[in-house]
Amino acid sequence: MPKKKIRGKFLTFGDVLLIPKRSPIDSRKDIDLSTNIGPFRINLPIISSPMDTVTESSMAIAMAKNGGLGIIHRFCSIEDQKNEVEKVKRKENWIIENPITVSPETTLAEILSLVEKYGFWTYLVVDENRKLLGLISKRDYLFCDDKNKKVKDLMVPFEKLIVINKKISLEEAKKIFEKYKIEKLPIVDKERKVLGLITSKDIENFSDKKTSRDSKGRLLVGAAIGIKGDFLERAQELVRVGVDILVIDVAHGHLEKTLKAVKTLKSKFPQIPLIAGNVATPEGVRDLFSAGADVVKVGIGPGSSCSTRIVTGVGVPQLGAILWIKEKYPKIPIISDGGCKNSGDIVKALAAGAHAVMLGNMLAGTDEAPGKVMVVNGKRVKVFRGMSSSFAYEKKLKETNEKAEYIPVSEGAEFGLVPYKGSVSEVLENIEKGLRSGFSYCGARNLKELWKKAEFVEISLSGLKESGFDNIFLV
Repeated sequence: MPKKKIRGKFLTFGDVLLIPKRSPIDSRKDIDLSTNIGPFRINLPIISSPMDTVTESSMAIAMAKNGGLGIIHRFCSIEDQKNEVEKVKRKENWIIENPITVSPETTLAEILSLVEKYGFWTYLVVDENRKLLGLISKRDYLFCDDKNKKVKDLMVPFEKLIVINKKISLEEAKKIFEKYKIEKLPIVDKERKVLGLITSKDIENFSDKKTSRDSKGRLLVGAAIGIKGDFLERAQELVRVGVDILVIDVAHGHLEKTLKAVKTLKSKFPQIPLIAGNVATPEGVRDLFSAGADVVKVGIGPGSSCSTRIVTGVGVPQLGAILWIKEKYPKIPIISDGGCKNSGDIVKALAAGAHAVMLGNMLAGTDEAPGKVMVVNGKRVKVFRGMSSSFAYEKKLKETNEKAEYIPVSEGAEFGLVPYKGSVSEVLENIEKGLRSGFSYCGARNLKELWKKAEFVEISLSGLKESGFDNIFLV
């Protein structure tokens, strides 16, 4: 008997609605939106896509500060990607264990170059043995026009600094800052060698419980890698600078080569959580998880800038893929990648069984997304393109000095434009409010309750039309 060729009818987000349920929730503020990504817990189940028009350090920082997670894209050199990860890891720290230092002979021009590279203004001044000699901050050089002036002529000398000789608690640090009215507190040993640095700004930021942080209080960040070329060297350098999560990000994750890469990476870096994808079947999720992936990314062709389904005829409608996978393997954590156009779609993806949702288009066009704001036909826009486009592929080859074995057909938008959206914090705030409302309508106080209680109803085209604005003029 021939094998059945059609698995059944699969639906996606616009084909269904969630059925409202009796709800015990008094306030939507009481809803817990947190989720686990490997060993880490984030407070907002939103992850920014590793696209070169979506996630670099600015986006990753904003994602972490709003409770989510950012994944730095891989369409750049190892050095550039490593620098982007470092910017995130150095942005906020309870105790900066390896602060960037300068010598007394460093020029103001070199200081300004460091400011541009790392995004902060204060540096400890040390000798060749890392003995603390002083500190230079923005107020020491803000009005200095001589770029050749040396740090030794601008810095606050050691004798005028307040320092400590041991690592202290958060509360102890607060008392010292309050007592001496200072903003920076170097940690040194008995020979004055630098052990670390505490800043008042970091202590202030650390009190925000929503922010996604690692065990040392630093912002959480992930980075994408491929499965060939320099992927092992890239992973090693990313791990060295403190990346929290590695993401194998390829168009077709159910390749033998992908499975081999997962096994290799997990054996070399067993302590680093690994997300792998993309796949769209239970077998793909099972095989990646069995190979060593901690979380699997689901989505073949649903992205707004992706043309895989049109070009190749391959894919699975996104909501149906999630439901299919969770029915077969309910305990394997998955991320829904692509297809969400609004917060309602995100609620549906989570209700179907996803631990988190990866967004590209919904976060593109914000201040934190790479690229400049342009004006086209009187409207402010930013560039957004697919990572399987020919342009993105050629850019990657140029940035990484790779040689192409085979030039694939383009499976993504080469040069798209999306409306300028302002701050990503505002976008995420609106998404969060939508999620809280969606959970409340389903009577769910958290993600586990949503998985248990959620029920879908299939709707017609008329039902879809009925769901939006109708017979009104939007101004």
